[in-house]
Amino acid sequence: MQQGTITDLHIARVKGTPSDPVQEATAISGLGLEGDRSAYEGNTRQVLLIDKAILDDLGLVPGQVKENITVTGLDLTQTKTGQRFLIGDNVSLEIVGDCEACSKMEALALGLKDKIDGKRGMLAMVINGGSIKVGDSVRVEP
Repeated sequence: MQQGTITDLHIARVKGTPSDPVQEATAISGLGLEGDRSAYEGNTRQVLLIDKAILDDLGLVPGQVKENITVTGLDLTQTKTGQRFLIGDNVSLEIVGDCEACSKMEALALGLKDKIDGKRGMLAMVINGGSIKVGDSVRVEP
C-alpha cells in the first residue's frame, strides 16, 4: 500500500481568488471540505490532491493550481478511478478521476497547461468525513 503525508491544505472559498492555506480542515461526507466552494450536494469533484514533487518540478507553490491537499511520498499518477485514499485514522476519499489541465494554468505561467497536463492531480469524493490536518498520513488502498 502506497503511503505519503499531507504537506499542505488549502480551501478555495471564492472563485477567482487565491486559495486559503489552513493547518486543519473538516471533510464532510458526500460534500467535500467545509468552506470550500466545491463542497456542495451533487458535486463529484469535491477534493483535488496533488503530489508536491510535481509542483516543485514546475516551480509552483502549494495551492497555486487550486489543489486542496498537497502530499509527499505518493505517486498519484499510479492511482485509478475507484481507489480510496485513507487519511489519518478516519477519513476516506474515493478517486473519481484525474484533473485535466485547463486554460487557467496559462494565467499562472505561459506553457503551464501543456507542462502540467496529465499531472494536475486526482479528484476525489469524501466517503467518510472527519478532521484532516497537515502531517496526517495518506494511504492508497490497493
